[in-house]
Amino acid sequence: MIIEAILLTVITASTPLVIAALGELVTERSGVLNLGVEGMMIIGAVCAFAAAQASGSPFIGVLAGVAAGAAFSLLFGFLTLTLVANQVATGLALTILGLGVSGMVGESLVGVPGVKLAPIAIPVLADIPIVGPLFFKQDIIFYLSIALVVGVNWFLFKSRAGLKLRAIGDSHGSAHTLGLPVIRTRYLAVMFGGACAGLAGAQLSLVYTPQWVENMSAGRGWIALALVVFAAWRPWRLLAGGYLFGAVTIGQLHAQAFGIGLPSQFLSALPYAATIVVLIIISHNRRTTLINTPASLGKPFVPDR
Repeated sequence: MIIEAILLTVITASTPLVIAALGELVTERSGVLNLGVEGMMIIGAVCAFAAAQASGSPFIGVLAGVAAGAAFSLLFGFLTLTLVANQVATGLALTILGLGVSGMVGESLVGVPGVKLAPIAIPVLADIPIVGPLFFKQDIIFYLSIALVVGVNWFLFKSRAGLKLRAIGDSHGSAHTLGLPVIRTRYLAVMFGGACAGLAGAQLSLVYTPQWVENMSAGRGWIALALVVFAAWRPWRLLAGGYLFGAVTIGQLHAQAFGIGLPSQFLSALPYAATIVVLIIISHNRRTTLINTPASLGKPFVPDR
């Protein structure tokens, strides 16, 4: 069925957006703004592909992607949390660095057949018409994305550690006065964001298109950043927004395939145009945005000041 095929591609296209945005959501909840999501995603993608090729195991590739994203985020953490560099400039530099390094590392991998991460079929449930293939016959990264949304939501709003992280994001000075480890917590949040971006990158090169193509993240890191604002820093809203943006991305591809009489360049720009429109709409509701935005977001913290 064509509807089922379209829905399957929507899920596959939405998964990396949800995972990368979820990692950035936790990072921003701690008060750190990391604009390097795109760079961490592409590093995760190339490392996952290379590791899967070398080992023959896509699962080792997934682990390599996660590790690469987390390690790359440590560079951002060191520069912004330890050396107190500007977070916006450092995040942009991280993206540029990631795109350059991934192109250099992956130069010999272009055109090499990929190792695809096979779907996991849940017995009985996978046989249900339409619903079965959509939700019960997916790759492990899809199931991880749902588990991460549930886990992050519980962590942020039900656990004491999550309360401390949100307190640090809202007022790092007050949190430090109360004895909370601001820098350590932010390092952990940044590493979690990097690991999620690396996992999203691994999904791109092992599931979405099981091959290596330079710049294959194609701006998804920027969409993930917009998703965090769109979701007002709430995991469940982020999940819905991720699938909305995924549907727009896949919709424009099918529109081109059906020969709709619009320029292909216009259709290709739709996902990014939708991102801009959503941000404009959100900006009009300043009260909701201010209530949900971590008050210390992007502000440097030095313990002895």
